[in-house]
Amino acid sequence: MARWTIHEERLVDDTRRLRLSIAHVELPDGVHFEQYVLRMPKASIAIVLDDAGERVLMIWRHRFVPDRWTWELPGGYVDPDEDPLDCAVREVEEETGWRPRNMRPLGSFQPLSGTADFENLLFISEGAEPTGKSPDINEASKVDWVDLSTVKERMERGEIDGAAAQIGLLHVLLSRAG
Repeated sequence: MARWTIHEERLVDDTRRLRLSIAHVELPDGVHFEQYVLRMPKASIAIVLDDAGERVLMIWRHRFVPDRWTWELPGGYVDPDEDPLDCAVREVEEETGWRPRNMRPLGSFQPLSGTADFENLLFISEGAEPTGKSPDINEASKVDWVDLSTVKERMERGEIDGAAAQIGLLHVLLSRAG
């Protein structure tokens, strides 16, 4: 079994949403190097399908780091001691103004497993009810039900570029194809 060994991890910065360190790592062949390591809280991501299962609830927003507009699934960081499923429901309500029905776990993934510990938990819901509240203006410029039949094309055009949205939506599309 070839395992990388961490001999030391030096803290660079520690905030509420990110712990940055430098790890002194030894490879199985004896080579040593240093690697930045990011540790972040879990995030819950929600895939909310309409009652017919033909459309998905998404938010259109600007991401300032890559300076891009993109369609995303609602989601966010899980607060300490918060149930991840409750977080997914909360994020849908805050970001879209809709309350999902029968939310259930779908799976999880690590978007940058070579550099970061940032578990993303996927949840899925069939159907939602409007809450009567407006979406958080800081989270979404637009909220819309996007036809699943357009997802592949939107990915190809770069309109859906986030790992969580792509993984969650591809999971839904693959489950229907098989």
